[in-house]
Amino acid sequence: MRVLLLGNYRADRQFSMLGFVGALQAGLPGLGLEVRAVAPRARIGRLRLPGASKWLAYADKYLLFPPELRRAIRWADVVHVCDQGNAMYSRYLQGVPHIVTCHDMLAIRSALGEIPAWRTGPAGRIYQSLILSGIRRSRCAACVSSATQRDLLRIAPRSESDARVVYNGLYRRLEPMPRAEASAILAGLGIMPDERYLLHVGGNQFYKNRNGVLQIYAALRRLPEGAGVRLVMAGKPLTTDLRAAVSRQGLAPHVVEAACVSDEQIRALLSRAQALLFPSLHEGFGLPIVEAQACGCPVFTSNRAPMTEVGGDAAVYFDPAKPEEAAALVAERIDCLSAMRAEGFENARRFSTERMLQGYAAAYDYALETQSRRAA
Repeated sequence: MRVLLLGNYRADRQFSMLGFVGALQAGLPGLGLEVRAVAPRARIGRLRLPGASKWLAYADKYLLFPPELRRAIRWADVVHVCDQGNAMYSRYLQGVPHIVTCHDMLAIRSALGEIPAWRTGPAGRIYQSLILSGIRRSRCAACVSSATQRDLLRIAPRSESDARVVYNGLYRRLEPMPRAEASAILAGLGIMPDERYLLHVGGNQFYKNRNGVLQIYAALRRLPEGAGVRLVMAGKPLTTDLRAAVSRQGLAPHVVEAACVSDEQIRALLSRAQALLFPSLHEGFGLPIVEAQACGCPVFTSNRAPMTEVGGDAAVYFDPAKPEEAAALVAERIDCLSAMRAEGFENARRFSTERMLQGYAAAYDYALETQSRRAA
């Protein structure tokens, strides 16, 4: 079987999506599949015109790329649109067996007015409607969690067999890092070898709830168990408002901002953290939960799907709207986390790259069979 992977515009710097496509491209040949990848390239988008970068990128994606995509499709038995954000390309795939991976439906839900805290402007609503039309046009989809599957089935109705769940795999090296190696890496981030810290990994989207992270940590600092425990916030740089909140709550000496860290720095942080604090309000999957567990890092996260689905019985759950209660749970467990580490290792095994690859191979077979039945 010849599989064409349709990936993301590299200049958008969506590193998780680039990693996802890379994992498929590297692993699927081991299952006997022939694989190629194609994606829009930065051509006009390389021009540096103030205020026009988004529109120049659109020209690359939607004017210059389609002829290249049409040529690439001729080679393929199945096309895999690897990110639902590219589902609008499904207009070129009618009559071609294909699947779309839905990593989340959050931006679409926002455009539909389902998430009041996340307002989408007129241009964004049009853009998301085009994506949704593309998803509806595509018969077969893969969803990274049951929670995302439920959203898809409600917003773009189809049979459950046409919207199978294929969990993400841990497609980068994630295992506990030896203490000496981790300590050397963490020293470069200003974290001493014996320091105790909670870790948060994420961006500044409202649903990542970084304000909630700070509220929980501030409440924990008021408890005896929180003494001497720092907070490391890794991922995107903090916004001006978040830095102001850190200062206003007197947390500046205790909060470490670890922005734009490498994969090895993340692994070191996860290997040495007391626990991951992940109070997200919404997610499509919640990959940091599994990444933490694979590195032996206990997880405290929101009592909402898909966090409960992904964390399984190995995480501790709390209501993200109640930071004082969340802090009390962390305080209660922070000195007896060894059982959570063992349970986390076991839970993380559910999310192997091999299982993910097998799930997609089965989805490709299904797409081929479905197209054959429709043609008969």
